[in-house]
Amino acid sequence: MAIKSAKFIKSYATIEKMAETQTPEFAFIGRSNVGKSSLINMLTNKSNLAKTSSKPGKTQLINHFEINNVWNLIDLPGYGFAKVHARKKARFSTMILDYLENRRNLYSAFILIDSRLSPQRIDLEFVEWCGIKEVPFQLVFTKSDKMKKTALAENIGLFEAALYKQGWESLPNRFITSSKNRDGKDELVDFIESLIP
Repeated sequence: MAIKSAKFIKSYATIEKMAETQTPEFAFIGRSNVGKSSLINMLTNKSNLAKTSSKPGKTQLINHFEINNVWNLIDLPGYGFAKVHARKKARFSTMILDYLENRRNLYSAFILIDSRLSPQRIDLEFVEWCGIKEVPFQLVFTKSDKMKKTALAENIGLFEAALYKQGWESLPNRFITSSKNRDGKDELVDFIESLIP
């Protein structure tokens, strides 16, 4: 599937303000500064659809984009070390969890993991929460262009080993991406297409 159109619809502060719809939704989320906006722009062939920033925590609302007039891409606020007020950070967490747990037309979340880093506890805890709540999700390892192949494979292996240690019997799909080199784009888009009725 080629993404031929991508347009911003609206930003929401809470899930209650989002319109009820049957349109399939695919949500992108990850630790702050994981490269989420760059990945979304790469997938949609738009250089500035999602706002990028050198400062973590740029996304502070649920951002809704319509893709090909067929499915919705949901850009969720990042979690982790964003330098925002504690009260706001708590609100972001509630917003994220509420969406993932209660949005009926969420077909899958894509949890972005920075491939340059060893397994981060906050990522592992978030993945574990999704498993407990039975949120459908896939793993997307970002920034693969910044790693040598052997180091990249090692970091991904360590992350997957940590998941098995959590008690996972099988792991979700994984995608290895580079917004700079456009790696993983076709695989991600084709996977989304495969889930749409």
